[in-house]
Amino acid sequence: MNKNRRSFLKAAGLSVFALSGGLAAVPGATQARTAPGRYDRGDNAPHAKRWAMVMYTRKFTGPEDYEPLIVACHKEHNVPNIPGAQNIKWFWLDSYEHTFPDDMNAYLNEKIRAASYPLLCNHCTNPPCVRVCPTQATYKTEDGIVAMDYHRCIGCRFCMAGCPYGARSFNFIDPRKFLPAATPNPVFPTRMIGVVEKCTFCSERLAAGKIPACVEASKGRILFGDLEDASSNVRLALASNFSIRRKPSLGTQPGVYYLI
Repeated sequence: MNKNRRSFLKAAGLSVFALSGGLAAVPGATQARTAPGRYDRGDNAPHAKRWAMVMYTRKFTGPEDYEPLIVACHKEHNVPNIPGAQNIKWFWLDSYEHTFPDDMNAYLNEKIRAASYPLLCNHCTNPPCVRVCPTQATYKTEDGIVAMDYHRCIGCRFCMAGCPYGARSFNFIDPRKFLPAATPNPVFPTRMIGVVEKCTFCSERLAAGKIPACVEASKGRILFGDLEDASSNVRLALASNFSIRRKPSLGTQPGVYYLI
């Protein structure tokens, strides 16, 4: 390849990178944060250094116990119900083997092994999805929430490839066509075709002084609090119970704990 051709391709590549929002990913670059993720917090809004979730899975008797949580989450965030393989997932259920593939206990209690377990974004301390996003559409807030700016998402799906938990969904078709007939929740933005979405730990509810929708619907079976506060409900639960997290060997430090 001659010098002129190489220079042309280099300039063309940089132009595409800049137009796609890539320059905003340069350290020190300024950028606008739009909902969800950044909300004006009221006087009664809770604060934390590191939000975390603890699930008492042993207090759920079966998949039907999780259904109100899924409904609450999806209603709160205008999650569409798309038939077939392209459905969007924020809060869903899976088997023990898929949830905890690192567990090598061959003599696990059969009831535990046969149960279904709730999955969502783990809001990792070291989130690989944030590192691979070229436009900073995925970013981490000061209180540990891995948030998304849908306006900055270019649909490259690098975050989906980087997430080891399968916590993200891509809108291959227009999700607004599959929203309920009732008026969508005006507090949370609807999405468009070509963007990725996932659980946000209900950052918009936290800003309004509320707890996450799934936590509220769980009736005490899911705890949410500050992991850095030794007197918080999540820390007290973790201190008095054995807990596990998903794929701990990866070093992402998930913010979701399970009490089996």
